[in-house]
Amino acid sequence: MAKKAVASLQKGGGKEFTKVIITTKSPKTGAYTFKESMVHNDNVKEVVAAASK
Repeated sequence: MAKKAVASLQKGGGKEFTKVIITTKSPKTGAYTFKESMVHNDNVKEVVAAASK
């Protein structure tokens, strides 16, 4: 099943998007949280730059 889903993404417009995972550390507990988002390839640098501020 997973191969079928991946193959369908590669046929269509799925190659134009990148999965961005941003980690943040909570100052209160010290635990890490992860925020995942699908971003267009043209906007990856802006999203990462905004997250690092």
